[in-house]
Amino acid sequence: MSATRDGTLPPLVHPARISQLLAEGAAIRLLDVRTPAEFEAVHIRGAYNVPLDTLAEHREELRRHVREPIVLICRSGQRARQAEQALREIGMQNLHILDGGMNAWEAAELPVERGRQRLSLERQVRIAAGALAAVGAILALLVNPLFALVPAFIGSGLVMAGVTGFCPMALLLAKLPYNRVAACDVNAMVAALKNGEAAPALAATSGGVRAPQGRPAACCQ
Repeated sequence: MSATRDGTLPPLVHPARISQLLAEGAAIRLLDVRTPAEFEAVHIRGAYNVPLDTLAEHREELRRHVREPIVLICRSGQRARQAEQALREIGMQNLHILDGGMNAWEAAELPVERGRQRLSLERQVRIAAGALAAVGAILALLVNPLFALVPAFIGSGLVMAGVTGFCPMALLLAKLPYNRVAACDVNAMVAALKNGEAAPALAATSGGVRAPQGRPAACCQ
């Protein structure tokens, strides 16, 4: 079945439209580029999790094997746009973005799979940036005025992230063990994408965490 009656989707797809297409059994692939921890906490049933910081390693495999429209998903849309750019660089055209990301999907009260709840990457960035800025300001008052450069640097980084969509702090935080909670078999994920099969289930981690029940989802570390 084509994704729409005329076989096309707009660049930005409203959550309600995606939900309708999934209910109709449309041939679309949901590619969630959030961290494994965010994905484990809440995701759309049937989505594949390929974190943004690993996408470059696997994009050629996706280009070779996936012909269906791909809907890119993140928390709000920013990382999905970065993923779209990375995939378009190698010639992929069948790319779309979930308008508003998981924030919009949950706000519309559409169905999700939930697992262990964790802080989203955006909230982690806010906490880390605020903590570093506060520590820098305190040290500037008590130790050396040069520590005032720390909050200035953090502020500049946040401005750059807002303007360009690129946030180095988010990429660093994404690599922390807290944000890497599930193992995956990349070859099995690619085979599932190639053959149009349900994604393989997440493997248990040392902490005993497994993917939520329902249609299993793949994760690339």
